Amino acid sequence: MTDQTILRIAAKGDGITASGTYVAGAAPGDVLLADGSLQRGPNYVAPVCRHFDQCGGCTLQHVSDGALAEFVRDRVVHAAVGQGVQPEVVAPAHLSPAGTRRRVSLRAMRLGGAIALGYAEAGSHKLVDLKECPVLAPELVEILAPLRKLLARRDGKIAVEIDLTLAEQGVDVAIKGMTVEGLKQTEAMLDFARGNGLARLSLDQGYGPESLWEPDGVTINLSGVSVPLPPGAFLQATLDGEQALVGAAVEWLKGISPVADLFSGLGTFAFALAKAGAKVLAAEADQAAFLACKAAAGRSGLIVHPLHRDLFRNPLLPEELNRFGAVVLDPPRAGARDQVERIAASTVRRVVYVSCNPSSWARDAAQLIEGGYRLVELRPVGQFRWTTHVELASLFVRD
Repeated sequence: MTDQTILRIAAKGDGITASGTYVAGAAPGDVLLADGSLQRGPNYVAPVCRHFDQCGGCTLQHVSDGALAEFVRDRVVHAAVGQGVQPEVVAPAHLSPAGTRRRVSLRAMRLGGAIALGYAEAGSHKLVDLKECPVLAPELVEILAPLRKLLARRDGKIAVEIDLTLAEQGVDVAIKGMTVEGLKQTEAMLDFARGNGLARLSLDQGYGPESLWEPDGVTINLSGVSVPLPPGAFLQATLDGEQALVGAAVEWLKGISPVADLFSGLGTFAFALAKAGAKVLAAEADQAAFLACKAAAGRSGLIVHPLHRDLFRNPLLPEELNRFGAVVLDPPRAGARDQVERIAASTVRRVVYVSCNPSSWARDAAQLIEGGYRLVELRPVGQFRWTTHVELASLFVRD
């Protein structure tokens, strides 16, 4: 090994040599040559997508699964160690397979008379017109060509945002930034939705999303419970990743009840824990998600009690938390500093912390450790395949 050998992948996806040089497009084991080219090593693989060199969606398609798993694991472990937190057990990273991404945000615009639909180039606002996407579920890929045809029939400038979600009833399409006026345009949209068997077609014409086509209520299956899916609601990117995170929580909290599920969203963890026998309080600030969880809980027969509460402004207090045998929390990327402070001051014995941001999680983890918890296990999850975005599930125990 020379000082120009790529040792690992940095947080933003560049390779790092032993001498500290950052090299774009490098894999661990590659060697940076004097002319700036790379001598490929054992962890380099040929990218599977024709758009890889341009598209900003993926940054690590050139890296083997083994090296990718190591990158995901290292991101999480380095964040913990940087805050002085030492996990007792670190599980191997779980990687979601290709072709399983069930939600995506795209842009579309008219370029030279044709419609471009896809992601922005890396570090640019220039749009890459997707002809394929090995990350997405096939059902989402199949709707791209019909969407182009729909937009191409429109006159004038096109610059819209499109969210696609795979629901139980099919593909949910939400378009933002396009105005529909008159009977002809409305019928064209309805024909598109009907002809492609959409679960829902929503438009945001500047006043928030409005459903234009929704023959049946749109739902998402959460641990066997059909939960109404509000437009724009948070959903784990892949079912595989969701099952890895939920499975960890269920395993770690087996036999414990009641459980407080904080930042509960639609009930991703609440319904799974209730099915495992726990009584669950599901606290969520977003009203649409809270109402969806409440409706599903009422029909499910499970003991899930939804609570509409903003945990940033009004976190559960220690005396409230002390009633629970365990807490699950899956906050937004900023973490949950104030709520974690209250948990650290409580008598709750077990805390399962799920996060999509190792940095904010590590900060909060240090606070829990200071409050008397041990970080018993850490499970890295890479459900955003071939990207630098990582997630994790962690178990904290107070002896």
